[in-house]
Amino acid sequence: MNTTHTEKATASESAKNEEQGRYEALYDRFAERTRELFEASQEKGKEAMDKSIEMAREQFAAAGEFSAEQGEVFKRYMRRDLAQTEADMRILGQEAAERFHPARLGAGAFSSMARLLQATGSALQNLSQKAEDALHFNTGEITAAGTLTCTNCGQKVQLKRSAHIPPCPSCHGTEFRKGY
Repeated sequence: MNTTHTEKATASESAKNEEQGRYEALYDRFAERTRELFEASQEKGKEAMDKSIEMAREQFAAAGEFSAEQGEVFKRYMRRDLAQTEADMRILGQEAAERFHPARLGAGAFSSMARLLQATGSALQNLSQKAEDALHFNTGEITAAGTLTCTNCGQKVQLKRSAHIPPCPSCHGTEFRKGY
């Protein structure tokens, strides 16, 4: 009787892993289609990206690739991953501001650069705050490759491809911050 129970548990776990793998691959295809639609668009920016995400969701739903509910979940994951990219870009902007420190620039260029960096810094700070508010990664969600850091214990979990987020291997925490 134990063998039958064990075989059923193993089959159930295998089916679960197969289903997770299917959703992870589907998320990658969804992200790729979103990118294609965005690149083909004449417009660029947040609104154009939102339109591309929605068009990809509609196309996948119409093709029976996923349910409307799963499409909404993928949209949420995609927006969250894009918010992480915005945060990463903010960091790059800060690094650029440090590299263009006034001591490195001539007096004439200094004034122009200072105004440009101040405007850019304000815009990036607003974007980073929005990204910061949206960057909650939880066990069970799907995310693209990257490094997740447990907010409870600081343990890092490396994802080499899009995958469901596992519980923290150290403390079994379920909330993470992501870096690439």
